[in-house]
Amino acid sequence: MLQIDNLTKLYAPGETGGGVRNIAFDVAVGEFYTLLGPSGCGKTTTLRCVAGLETPSTGRMTLEGRTIFDAERATFVPADQRRLGMVFQSYAVWPHMTVFDNAAFPLRMSRARRWDRAEIRVRVTQTLETMGLAGFAGRSAAQLSGGQQQRLALARALVAEPRLLLLDEPLSNLDALLRARMRSELHRLHKDVGVTTVYVTHDQSEALALSDRIAVMHDGRIAQIGTPHQIYDQPSNAFVATFVGRSNLMRGALLDHDTDGSARIATALGPVLCRAPRVAGGAAPGAALIRPEHVALTAAAGDGPSPPNRFRGRISQVAFLGEATECVVQVGGIEILVRSLAGRHHGAEAVDVVFPPDKVLAIAVD
Repeated sequence: MLQIDNLTKLYAPGETGGGVRNIAFDVAVGEFYTLLGPSGCGKTTTLRCVAGLETPSTGRMTLEGRTIFDAERATFVPADQRRLGMVFQSYAVWPHMTVFDNAAFPLRMSRARRWDRAEIRVRVTQTLETMGLAGFAGRSAAQLSGGQQQRLALARALVAEPRLLLLDEPLSNLDALLRARMRSELHRLHKDVGVTTVYVTHDQSEALALSDRIAVMHDGRIAQIGTPHQIYDQPSNAFVATFVGRSNLMRGALLDHDTDGSARIATALGPVLCRAPRVAGGAAPGAALIRPEHVALTAAAGDGPSPPNRFRGRISQVAFLGEATECVVQVGGIEILVRSLAGRHHGAEAVDVVFPPDKVLAIAVD
């Protein structure tokens, strides 16, 4: 559906926006594709370039095989001719219009084709029903709740059946409970409608829950592209590992790397045995990563030689989270975060932390 090659957008001094450099990715038909990263990493700039709201400095973009931007050939298709739907962070719902008129606006202003009044009524009614807003058609948009306004913004973006839907942090203005509910609604909507979607967010949980694939961005570049499981379980570098989900990252140096895909990393805790299936760019791994939910806590063993990946520590903090318990364990001056679904632990308790070798990943560091 969408292919981007060597996209660069640099802002002049004094202009706002996070520039991007040499961005390249493709989005398949029907895919939910997420640009994930911290503020200022360039994800919104990338989306605005796709929408035609920014002019890239270099690169090429095609939509369904049609070139919509090519710097070398001076090709630029205006935003209103790209047949895209876009939902902004602020929703941009017009308070002086009714819900029906807000949703109908793209059809009434369309340059691609002329819609008669009967067609508009049928299309808008169907779209509002899909969004659960059929009973609000005659109400002022200013009378809607935040979640309803978000659904209205989606209805307006989808009513003209766009080839590509662009969503720029559409849930960031909602409270936590409503955000979780609307995330489920977005997931259902995408499955029902099937429109190809590019989604921008800084929220890792949204990206992991909604996406078919994720492009993690950092400092105007793409750090890694993969499925949610690949991004979480096989981060390619320290930035991705620490940005997506919580992690225990133990920096060190490579001791040895076996042909069976295992490695040993020398850390401040001691040697850590881990898996090393690949390291991006061929760089030598320089850290061992394990997620808090994979760390095991056991009663402190007696003195003597310890088996691999077993280290003596003492619990310094305990937080009961309802569905789980989180502990911070001090191990030789290093804090190890442990998350478990069962068990009661107490501060100052002496324990052993155990890292299952198949759950520890050797990764490159910046």
